[in-house]
Amino acid sequence: MHTPYPDPDPGTQTRHALHGHYPRAETVDDFRRNLALVHERIDAACQRVGRDPVGVRLLPVSKTIDEAHIRLAYQAGCRVLGENKVQEAHHKWEAMQDLGDLRWSVIGHLQTNKAKLVARFADEFQALDSLRLAETLERRLQAEGRSLDVFVQVNSSNETSKYGLAPEAVAGFLQALPRSGALRVRGLMTLALFSAEPAQVRACFVRLRELRDQLRQHAPAHIGLDELSMGMSGDFEIAIEEGASVVRVGQAIFGARALPDSHYWPATTPAD
Repeated sequence: MHTPYPDPDPGTQTRHALHGHYPRAETVDDFRRNLALVHERIDAACQRVGRDPVGVRLLPVSKTIDEAHIRLAYQAGCRVLGENKVQEAHHKWEAMQDLGDLRWSVIGHLQTNKAKLVARFADEFQALDSLRLAETLERRLQAEGRSLDVFVQVNSSNETSKYGLAPEAVAGFLQALPRSGALRVRGLMTLALFSAEPAQVRACFVRLRELRDQLRQHAPAHIGLDELSMGMSGDFEIAIEEGASVVRVGQAIFGARALPDSHYWPATTPAD
């Protein structure tokens, strides 16, 4: 069983006050600088709790970002990008197939009728939250001859505006998932409460980690629960202190977006 990392700093603050105020990256050097700053924050959070930064994967989130800027980010070293809207992601994938090693992670809610798009191009899907969607993805993946890494989304903040399974529903969900192998469960994902109160944010991450540790005791053999995807531009340091292995960072890398988060997520549910 995972043991919580020692002595997380209760004084670690969120950076949600910067939300919407990050300068826009316009050159390869801008992207390199922003990526270096994010990695410095990752390293510092890991150092506070005795973690190896190698165990934390940075997932840059390129939602709303145009192809030209994505190509600059690619030149700066980004090879996996996260997108919330599958149609937007699929369009970008089609437009940038000349970048043969650029991979895509769909991290937003997915309607069942759009599962065929994810099955066609995505390497990862981080918002699995229904058996109907899982079964549809499984069929589509088998037809495409592909497999897909997936994370089960958990509503750790118990907000009605958010997607994701209730924590108490996850165990039964894992037991009922298809077992043919096209869907490869890697872990759990959550969006914390968007709050300036660090303790409230931290509680969401602790809840996900503790849930994962409980589930590991009885999870089916084909279910992997090594990964925890949690934390965004404003709160990923706290997420790392509580065990995040994937952090989803958009604005701290690409800059502030022209459209509000409500355009992409349910009301009061920003995601980065």
